[in-house]
Amino acid sequence: METKPMRVLVTGGSGLLGKAIEHVVEQEGEKLEGEQWIFLSSKDANLTDVEQTRAVFEKHRPTHVIHLAAKVGGLYLHMRENLHFLRDNLKINDNVLQTAHENGVTKVVSCLSSCIFPDKTTYPINETMIHNGLPHDSNFGYSHAKRMIDVQNRAYFQQYGHHYTAVIPTNVFGPFDNFNIENGHVLSALINKTYTAQKEGTPVTVCGSGAPRRQFVYSLDLGRLIVWALRNYEEVSPIILSVGEDDEVSIKEAVDMIAEALKFDGKINYDTTMSDGQMKKTASNAKLRTYRPDFTFTPLKDAIKMTCDWFITNYDIART
Repeated sequence: METKPMRVLVTGGSGLLGKAIEHVVEQEGEKLEGEQWIFLSSKDANLTDVEQTRAVFEKHRPTHVIHLAAKVGGLYLHMRENLHFLRDNLKINDNVLQTAHENGVTKVVSCLSSCIFPDKTTYPINETMIHNGLPHDSNFGYSHAKRMIDVQNRAYFQQYGHHYTAVIPTNVFGPFDNFNIENGHVLSALINKTYTAQKEGTPVTVCGSGAPRRQFVYSLDLGRLIVWALRNYEEVSPIILSVGEDDEVSIKEAVDMIAEALKFDGKINYDTTMSDGQMKKTASNAKLRTYRPDFTFTPLKDAIKMTCDWFITNYDIART
């Protein structure tokens, strides 16, 4: 147990995962007595700027950090701007980790992404395989920047004994996601696209064949697991936070679940002239299951329905 109550700084606190962690902490009783949780947004500091990063750490004096902030986008934006994604994320991550070190932060849990996995590999992928080959070419800039967090965590441990670690979620979605059709994540962009088609009485056009397979994770499940990792996960090497391999679904299956949740009965077309990205990136959650054999993930159909309901109710404030 901690001797003093934690003061936790959450970077990227206004995004999909930040909002999920805030919900878990504030609404589900995960906040322990005396703890302070500070949720930063990009309005509070530009973390690509080291002086702004230092100022926000000086202001809040965290004992622990959950590092979610990143420059992110959908597949097609990444394909156009790999250099921007590389440079901005390298700066953000270096500023956060080094400033945490300079301020004597006890523990940092950073969030990686399953896109860091090698493109040419065997499946399922586990935590030991992250650096065994190049990531997929579509978003290599972002992927290499994210991989470097793992390298830095190991170096901070080797040189200073710091317990900085990382979690690797698979495809996350849920309330407060970016639902933008052009550059949102796949599931949330499809929810917006289907909702719009429903209102306008037009067909839905899905980019690609619908064949790629993904392990989708509801953001609130991930929020619960990240809070658990902050309190209980003591390894420096990362841990994959995901549903099991058997819960992987095709984009087409996910589209059908969205159509059902929104009661969309129009035509769904697949534009096979558009890139599919990686066909699959199946991850093993065996390590998570050794720690949390009892953890129950929200069934995908239920999570999609709850996200669709949130999107409709909060359409005016949703990122579209």
